[in-house]
Amino acid sequence: MLDIHLIREETQRVRDAMQSRGVTVDLDSILQRDIERRRILVEVEGLKKQRNEVSRKFGRIKAEGGDVESMREDVRRIGERIAGLDAQLREVEKVLSELLLQVPNIPHASVPVGKDSSANQVVRSWGEMRDFPFDPLPHWKLGERLGLLDFPRAAKMSGTGFVIFKGPGARLERALINFMLDVHVREHGYEEVSPPFLTNAAAMTGTGQLPKMAEDMYRVVDEDLYLVPTAEVPLTNIYRDEVIAGELPIRLVAYTPCFRREAGAAGRETRGLIRVHQFDKVELVKFVEPEHSYEELESLVAEAEDILRRLGLPYRVVELCTGDLSFAAAKCYDIELWSPGHKGWLEVSSCSNFEDFQARRARIRFRRGGHAQLVHTLNGSGVALARLVVAILENYQQADGSVVIPDVLRAYMDGMERIEPVI
Repeated sequence: MLDIHLIREETQRVRDAMQSRGVTVDLDSILQRDIERRRILVEVEGLKKQRNEVSRKFGRIKAEGGDVESMREDVRRIGERIAGLDAQLREVEKVLSELLLQVPNIPHASVPVGKDSSANQVVRSWGEMRDFPFDPLPHWKLGERLGLLDFPRAAKMSGTGFVIFKGPGARLERALINFMLDVHVREHGYEEVSPPFLTNAAAMTGTGQLPKMAEDMYRVVDEDLYLVPTAEVPLTNIYRDEVIAGELPIRLVAYTPCFRREAGAAGRETRGLIRVHQFDKVELVKFVEPEHSYEELESLVAEAEDILRRLGLPYRVVELCTGDLSFAAAKCYDIELWSPGHKGWLEVSSCSNFEDFQARRARIRFRRGGHAQLVHTLNGSGVALARLVVAILENYQQADGSVVIPDVLRAYMDGMERIEPVI
C-alpha cells in the first residue's frame, strides 16, 4: 500500500508511475476522501476541546451552586455531534482504505519503462543450449514414456491442470525440494520454516494477493481461508502487526505446494506441466533495512541462480519493465530456463523488492533509534517446480529415450544416474 502522504504531496509522481504501469487509478477519489477525513478529524478535535472547556466550566459552576442545566445540554449536544462525526470518519476511512488497496506499487527509478513483456530486458545469460543430435521430445511425451507423469488420471480426480508424479518422477520432485532447501539453509543463510498451506484473507491482503487477484485464488467455502498461491504469503505474514525484535536482515525459506486458478490459453503455451493449478515451490523471503533492500535483491537473484547452475541448466535473467511488474513489486527480475521441447524460455523464478509496500499493508515494522519504522520485504522463488522438472527432462534427455539425472541430485535419489523408459 502506498503512503497517503506520498499520494497527497507527490500526486504527479504517483500519476506518472501509474501511467508507466499502464493502469488507471482513481487518485482524485483518494485525494477527495483524504481531504474529507482530515476535515472530520479537525472538527472532532475542535469539538473535543470545546467539550473539555465546557466540562471544566460545568464543574466549577456546579461547585459554586450555579445553574448548569443549559451547560449539561451543551455537553450532550457536543457529544452527539462527535459520535456522528466518528461514524462518518469510520465510513470515510473504510472507503479510503479500499481505494488505497487498489493502487499498485511505484516502480523503482531503474525499472525500464514499457507497456508489456516485449519491453523486458535480458540482463545476463548462463550456460549453453544443448545441440541435440536428435529431435528432442517435449516433457509430456518424455514423462509418459518414462512412467513419471499421469495427466489423465489426475484430470479424472481433479480436472485439467493437475498432474500425478509417479515413481522416479515423484522422487525427482522430492529430491529437488530437499536439494534446494539444503542449499539455501546450509550455504545461503536462510532459516527453514514449515508454514500453514491455508491462510486467511488478512494474510492475502497483507502481501497484495487480495483484493487484486481474488479470482486466481482457491478459497475454502465458509472458512475465509485460501490455499496459498506461494509461500510468500505465510512467510511474510509471520510478522504481520508486529515490531520485529532482533537484528535484520531476516531470511526465511519454505517449501509449500502452491495453488492457482489461472487458466491461461489452450495450446502449446499450457501443455503438460507448463501451467498447472497445483505445483511445488521453494520460496525465499527477506525482511531488511530499507537502505539495504536493493543489494539484498541482487543477492536474492544470485541465490536462485546458484541452484540452476548446480543443476547445469541454461538460463537467463530478465529485468521486468514497468508494464509487466506484479501489483506489489517495485522492481523484479525473472529467471527463465531454456526448454528444448517447448523451444522457448520458461519462467522458474521471480525475485522482487516490494520496498515498504507490503509492510505498510501488513503493518510490519522494526525498531531503530528508539522508533518503529516499516521494513522492506523481498521474495523470490528458489526455485519453482514444475517447470524446473520440464527443463531437467528436456535438457537431460538422451537419444535412447532415457533422462540423465543431474549430478547434484543423485545423492537424493539413492545414487540413481538415469531414468529409463518403461514403454
